[in-house]
Amino acid sequence: MEPSRQEFRDAMARLGAAVTIVTTDGPAGRVGITASAVCSVTDTPPTIIVCMNRTSSLNPVAKANGVLCVNVLPADAQEMANIFAGFTGADQVTRFDEGHWTELATGAPALESAVVAIDCAVEEVVEKGTHSVIFAQVRAIRLGPARPALIWFSRNYHPVGVPE
Repeated sequence: MEPSRQEFRDAMARLGAAVTIVTTDGPAGRVGITASAVCSVTDTPPTIIVCMNRTSSLNPVAKANGVLCVNVLPADAQEMANIFAGFTGADQVTRFDEGHWTELATGAPALESAVVAIDCAVEEVVEKGTHSVIFAQVRAIRLGPARPALIWFSRNYHPVGVPE
């Protein structure tokens, strides 16, 4: 028998993940959301996946623009995570007033204070259940200073320190 939706959600809450802001910019607009469903696929060619709900404001815009940037947040960026998660009611324009943003190769917004910014071109999209799985080929990387990152675990934020 298949686990219930709630049982599955509770299990996934115990799978810690980096808190990121995924952004896009281009002809379809500039959008950013907080996301934790991001992981590597392969290093040759360098490819990641970003999973997002089909109802997410980023979903159709990232697909139309064909680019995205994954910005891994530092431990002190909980307020920024909440803003881009939509918890404060800030619209897409106002969200980008928080932090300093630049561009790497694709034109998607890259957060200057990110632990790492991973700039990508959308290569393939797989629709699965309620979500889109975006396979994105890495075009540029900007490593920030080594410092604690923010993770999401057990439905809350936690800092993860830098090893000594």
